[in-house]
Amino acid sequence: MTHQIIDEKKLIAQEKLNNPSLMRTIWREIKNDKMALGSLILFTIIVLTAYLSPLFIDQTALTRVNFLNVWKPPSLDNWLGTDDGGRDVFGQLMIGTRNSLTIGVCVTVLSGLFGLTYGLISGYYGGTVDNVLMRILEFLMVLPSLMFIIVFVVIVPNYNVVTFILIMSAFAWFGKARLIRSKAISERERDYINASKTLGTPGWKIMFFEMFPNLSSLVIVNMTLTLANNIGLETGLSFLGFGLPAGTPSLGTLISFATNPDIVKNKWWAWLPAALLILVMMLCINYIGQAVKRASDARQRLA
Repeated sequence: MTHQIIDEKKLIAQEKLNNPSLMRTIWREIKNDKMALGSLILFTIIVLTAYLSPLFIDQTALTRVNFLNVWKPPSLDNWLGTDDGGRDVFGQLMIGTRNSLTIGVCVTVLSGLFGLTYGLISGYYGGTVDNVLMRILEFLMVLPSLMFIIVFVVIVPNYNVVTFILIMSAFAWFGKARLIRSKAISERERDYINASKTLGTPGWKIMFFEMFPNLSSLVIVNMTLTLANNIGLETGLSFLGFGLPAGTPSLGTLISFATNPDIVKNKWWAWLPAALLILVMMLCINYIGQAVKRASDARQRLA
């Protein structure tokens, strides 16, 4: 009896080695890719610095205008100089990075959840339900999303960060829904789905507790790769003046100083660090996302 238990434990351990979890596969892929590992370390440092910045930055003083300290170049008192209101650019860069990251992550998660639900329902039920949902989705995808976001930002009263996140999320789930739907259509024909239907398992349980785990790798890859796009969209809208409310620091508001030729040439410290930081974050997320994609493909081949 004891030998049988030991043999079963060995078989379980061997099965785990032969079929590792998704997170273990992702970590192995990142660890073997120097660019992805370096990107993960650098991105982690940026995120920790941005989110710990309120501990050593006075946000009230950061938004206070000081006309005696306007356009000061980098110094020991102001590491990245000051802007047109005498505000510290380094502090704005840290708080702006935190705001941009928060918005990018929130939009990615919210749009991912809605797109996942929409795609699962459409792909699982098929038939008339799928036709109706897909026609609605095709109509929404034809609409110029960026223009609609700008319109809603302008007309919505009591505009704040939460409102901005919800507006962006409302137009960021279309591609995810189509991707999940196409995978769910092929997944619903598998034996385990038919067996669950035969046993009388409710449809919502089959979708979210049986079908979704087999789509989790696809969802993680898609959300990782679209995170950079959502951060870039927020930055672009803030650059155009349709992003965060006035007075709220953002990477886009710092880069918007570059619209003035004199500032571009003579006051580089106001916009260049933010532009470089966005570039670095985009590259880091892209390298990490490519590693996650390779890990997902490798796991699917093993399956």
